[in-house]
Amino acid sequence: MMYNIRDDSQRVSFPEAVRLGIGRDQGLFLPEHVEMIADMADLLDMPFAQRSALVLSRLVGSEVLPEDIQQMAHAAFNFPVPLVEVQKGVYALELFHGTSLAFKDFGARFMAQCLGRFHDGGPMTILTATSGDTGAAVAQAFFGQPGVDVVVLYPKGRVTPLQEKLFCTLGGNVRTFAIEGDFDACQAMVKQAFLDEDLVNTLGLNSANSINIARLLAQVCYYFEAVSQLPMGTEPVFSVPSGNFGNVTAGLIACALGLPVRRMIAATNANDTVPRFLANGQWDPNPTVATMTNAMDISQPNNFPRVLALGERHGVDLKQLLRSVSLDDAQTEQSMSALHAAGYVADPHSALGWQALVDQLEEGETGVFLCTAHPAKFREEVERVLGIAVELPESLAQVADKPVLSQTLPPDMEALRPLLLEAAS
Repeated sequence: MMYNIRDDSQRVSFPEAVRLGIGRDQGLFLPEHVEMIADMADLLDMPFAQRSALVLSRLVGSEVLPEDIQQMAHAAFNFPVPLVEVQKGVYALELFHGTSLAFKDFGARFMAQCLGRFHDGGPMTILTATSGDTGAAVAQAFFGQPGVDVVVLYPKGRVTPLQEKLFCTLGGNVRTFAIEGDFDACQAMVKQAFLDEDLVNTLGLNSANSINIARLLAQVCYYFEAVSQLPMGTEPVFSVPSGNFGNVTAGLIACALGLPVRRMIAATNANDTVPRFLANGQWDPNPTVATMTNAMDISQPNNFPRVLALGERHGVDLKQLLRSVSLDDAQTEQSMSALHAAGYVADPHSALGWQALVDQLEEGETGVFLCTAHPAKFREEVERVLGIAVELPESLAQVADKPVLSQTLPPDMEALRPLLLEAAS
């Protein structure tokens, strides 16, 4: 059973939570019970997809048949998740080997599997905002899926050209809108749409942002995979490039399930709302600023209330487990260069995560930083900073010369609303 963290009286099944996307009063869903897994050693010894199905079943409970979860996990997680040692005791968890070359593939593909099984046959429109990588993962996961329309909002000029090409060249059931504002403006439009009952009912609105519980729970699984590839008994420190904080939330859920983790570092860019909050207890978002780590240009992370709920309701010791630091663009560039000198090429977000890790890692500890995107998705920045040529993987090379099909809109729900209804008429 899932509960709404803003309205405890709203309890729904996992399939219903996936279909709803968001609860009453814009509340997010979490599993009612997150209980420790006793046989952790046996679990970590399993193959990734099989283990993931058991983890997901533990979070979902009896609401979905175990064999259905197994089938969905095997279909969604059908690409490798390598753990690469880049320095002694420091590992990169490469999460970019899926279709859209970013960690968002895990959540988007699993959510697509869920909706394929849970869809009640009525209209369905996936409406999502992206700061870069979510758009491609969601668009490609649902592209061509019968009965599903996809609408993606993104901040105009604030995603890289290759990020844009991955989701704005598809057409068909995928429509994309470049919003003249930042990511927070895009996210605000999505929230407004979900408050419009006519839109919700007419279009069957659903969100594929990390606010959707299916996406969030899928991300829990690769933390187990990372630990499974480390020497037995290792309790790693995880460093997570953080924007909307879904990735950190998933890691904390893994901790609540009993995964051995020493602590987690939420690494942000200049949009440092959370580091300041953890330091002084004041939630005081500044206006969002554009940085070279554009996927993290978020000042009001939607998932942070889930982080607090895990501490307040589920006993996760946030003071012990969670740290958060901020790095600016100059530090990020230095990180990319230092990591390259160590023999590893990373995109800016992943390099930022590495720097936060090595700055915080204590003697004798093992660290894992999450590589959230393939460096080719940020080719312009990587080539500029490192002075090397970055070869495009096939999936990017195929779209590099395709025209962008997006329509530009002001950050105004009234401009978007008739365009949303247009597809339903």
